[in-house]
Amino acid sequence: MANWQVSGDYFETCNCDYLCPCVPSNLTAKATHSYCDFAMVFHINQGRYDSTPLDGLNFAVIAHCPKPSMAEGDISVGLITDERASSEQQGALVQIGSGQGGGPMAALGPLVSKMLGVEARSIHFEKDGLRRSVSVPGILDQAVEGVGGGNSNEPIYLDNTVHPANTRLALAKATRSHIHIFGIDWDNTSGQNNGHFAPFNWKA
Repeated sequence: MANWQVSGDYFETCNCDYLCPCVPSNLTAKATHSYCDFAMVFHINQGRYDSTPLDGLNFAVIAHCPKPSMAEGDISVGLITDERASSEQQGALVQIGSGQGGGPMAALGPLVSKMLGVEARSIHFEKDGLRRSVSVPGILDQAVEGVGGGNSNEPIYLDNTVHPANTRLALAKATRSHIHIFGIDWDNTSGQNNGHFAPFNWKA
């Protein structure tokens, strides 16, 4: 198995109402709509896969869980990789994002029943204070805003979670979520859907 390490920023939205029941229940609670669609987006600030540099690249994990709870599995997953990546970098992003190369995403392997494919696309990631957004033209357009706590400049956090991105997640609400890829079609601009964000630091 390759020796790799990546660190940077992650955020996601899902179709559950805020606050998503999955994370506080260790994936065992029933989703708001008895199924779950979500997109996790990762911007790598620094990283390498063996000797292949990954600094500045992005990838996104798109998923559909048809079961009432995530813990029941049968999850379908697809990957969007950064079109700027070389063939070696593309392979590395697939290994990391799918969990095939080990690391935190590998822990979700037993819950995944189907890989939906990989698409190399232009991924534009933005971070501004408590806001995160991503644009993949025609495919993925989502944004979140952190839910401020006693200090309005700092988000409320969930700590000691089993989430693969980070054990400590900032709470956020999705300001928009549009997914149209891998047979998953979802549009929501209600401002009531769930979101999270966090730094991530992974290695195999």
